[in-house]
Amino acid sequence: MITMEQVTSIVQIKGIRDGLLATFSDAAWEDQRTALILQIDEKPAFFQGARLAMDVGNQVLKVNDLVELRDQLSERNVALWAVISESPMTEQTSQLLGLATRISKPRPEEQRSFADTISDETALFISKTIRSGTRIEYPGNIVIIGDVNPGAEVIAEGNVVVWGRVRGVIHAGAKGNRNAFICALDLSANQLRIADEVSAMLKPQKDPRPEIASINEAGKLQAELWNVS
Repeated sequence: MITMEQVTSIVQIKGIRDGLLATFSDAAWEDQRTALILQIDEKPAFFQGARLAMDVGNQVLKVNDLVELRDQLSERNVALWAVISESPMTEQTSQLLGLATRISKPRPEEQRSFADTISDETALFISKTIRSGTRIEYPGNIVIIGDVNPGAEVIAEGNVVVWGRVRGVIHAGAKGNRNAFICALDLSANQLRIADEVSAMLKPQKDPRPEIASINEAGKLQAELWNVS
């Protein structure tokens, strides 16, 4: 039986551009699988809606191994989308199940501007479009892989990163953190708020470019180009 003290020595989970990456140390597959599930069950809100890639090293996995894990993850609203392995059998098995066997590795500046600007210990990752009428609140950072539609509201005590279009309401630094920021590939929100600063309604852009909104030295909320490449 694995103890919680052993879990983090077996699997390390961090944020990447496409979601989350779980990297396993050498251990029996049953221990690796159990350690991953225990981590997810320990922080269910953090993993809710996440896209998960796994680096299993030399571990040899069969179809039943991955199907069982994928079902367990799905029950927890976590989507397994990629398995990285040095084992040809595991790679072939993953491909048969329609899983990716390669992931893009962000360049250093991409890591700084997207993944590493937030802490994977305090971020809620959501991999879906936030539809009208949905309200999401989280006492940390929020990362959304998808759009925020008109009528949707996202509220974070930390930063908000949207890998998509924003048409709804985004409130970062909700408990007064004026150093918080909001960034998106298309930042045409109904309203942006950082701490107690509020923007006017932003019109949709004909040629949208990634932008990051923050409070400037004059104490006003402003948006500028967000360099994601």
